[in-house]
Amino acid sequence: MVNAFVRRFRNGIPAPHLQAKGTEDVHGTDAWLDNDDIRPLKLADRTWNMWTYLTFWFSANATVSNWYAAASAQAVGLSMWESLGCATGGQALIAIVIVCNGRAGAKYHIGYPILNRASFGIFGAWWPTFNRAVMAIVWNGVNAVQGAQCVYVMLHALTPKIAHIKNIMGDGSALDSGGMIGFVVFWICTCFFLVIPVPKMRRLVYAKLVVFIISATAMCAWALTKAGEIGEIIRQPGKATGSERAWLLVRFFFLGAANCATFASNAADFQRYATKPTNVIPGNLLGFPLSNQLIVSLVGNLVAAAGMKVYGEQVWSPLDFLDKMQTSSYTPGNRAGCFFIAACFTYSAIFSSIFENSLPAGNDIAALFPKYLSIRKGFFICAVISFAINPWYLLGSASIFVSFLASYQIFLSAITGVLLCHYYIIARGYLEIEDLYTARKDGVYHYWRGWNWRAYVAYVVGVAPNFYGFLNNMGVHAPGGVTKAYYFAYEIGLVASFFTYWAACWLSPPALMVPLKEWREPVDYVRPEDCVEVVLVDDVEGYSESVGGQKRGVVGGKVDLV
Repeated sequence: MVNAFVRRFRNGIPAPHLQAKGTEDVHGTDAWLDNDDIRPLKLADRTWNMWTYLTFWFSANATVSNWYAAASAQAVGLSMWESLGCATGGQALIAIVIVCNGRAGAKYHIGYPILNRASFGIFGAWWPTFNRAVMAIVWNGVNAVQGAQCVYVMLHALTPKIAHIKNIMGDGSALDSGGMIGFVVFWICTCFFLVIPVPKMRRLVYAKLVVFIISATAMCAWALTKAGEIGEIIRQPGKATGSERAWLLVRFFFLGAANCATFASNAADFQRYATKPTNVIPGNLLGFPLSNQLIVSLVGNLVAAAGMKVYGEQVWSPLDFLDKMQTSSYTPGNRAGCFFIAACFTYSAIFSSIFENSLPAGNDIAALFPKYLSIRKGFFICAVISFAINPWYLLGSASIFVSFLASYQIFLSAITGVLLCHYYIIARGYLEIEDLYTARKDGVYHYWRGWNWRAYVAYVVGVAPNFYGFLNNMGVHAPGGVTKAYYFAYEIGLVASFFTYWAACWLSPPALMVPLKEWREPVDYVRPEDCVEVVLVDDVEGYSESVGGQKRGVVGGKVDLV
């Protein structure tokens, strides 16, 4: 069994000299636009149902960082319940954007990079795709540092010697020598799981939910047992009052949405795996806000309140809480409890890293160089680069870098606004799939030499109003009005780019612009090779096949119920 797993891992390692699958019969410039991985998914690979998406968010968001997501709001004056309410409301708002922007992925089963081609042009899509790939790689490294801390707690439970290894990492590192051992172990474990095809990760999504429930329940029960009564801490009101409190509520409500701008922009990457397009709606609208804040952060805040009673300070990180527990009392019982809870956190961190970073990066990298790179190869390229950038130093010494990551929403919101406007207003739900993979000048997405200037004008207009606030976050002084306006940065950028793109297309209509009175979205899209029988649908020749017991008619690859 072990040999088979190792062999499978070895077979999954990228071979740079080989072309990606599906490019054998593609020639010329088109070879740099197409491969089998980035085309609409085959029916066999559409395996995620409604319950998968519901549990997906509990799996993706069950991370150490989300345990203390409400901490920043409490630190500046809001109560615990106000913090949770703001965060949950913001998450509910962004969940709507996720569903809307991922609809094209659920209908046509294409990812974010290909969806970009429809609005930015087949070559113009390179910038937003590269943009998001870089961010996914950086965040993959950042999350690996958190995963390293999980592994460190496990290793510390096994042997106290790891806490006394001579530190050779220097003052600028977020990890000491023991933490670096944890980083390497976590990185290797993540790479082993990357060989599993994404459609087959459904069971691992379910498993992660079970693991999280067990670890969160055990952690919370253990902490509350040690703390005893924490009611006074939980009921403690916020320190902010009046207009200050009102602005804090506004700030953290919209910050709850902006913090998940990445999920909103790349929603098509994970919604493309849906068995039916409608499966993604309840899973995203309910699962995202409930998992991300109302449950995960609630448990985290209860543990933090327990930390106040046990240690005299609020310990926001559950890993710090566990390590303090076994450091203060290195008994067999404490060590065993810390080991198994940290092991659950490690498993959760691995799949959170894969779903949040490796999957988007793999899609982006494959779309940037499809002739030679598949999505799986993109996974490993992301893993290698995220190690090479030394994320432990970036987090340990570069405060401006951390601020940059937190402020990147302004660029993503402008991209999302363009994508939403193109799909719902300009194309009215219709995508010419074959033209997304060709450099032909008569292709509807060729625009001007493969670039859609309308999208870039909208992108700049969407970024511009927020750029002063962005610089303020980087350390440039700005008036108080600019700071308050930046609270609405995500919404301003999205709305500005949306209407600017609409206006540009109205003034200079692109080749494919569907009248507003029409709606041309298919019920579903099926690749031509998945169609098995020729039939007549409304006097139009098409195809038919049975999918999940439901008969569907396909015209030119687009499915209508018959």
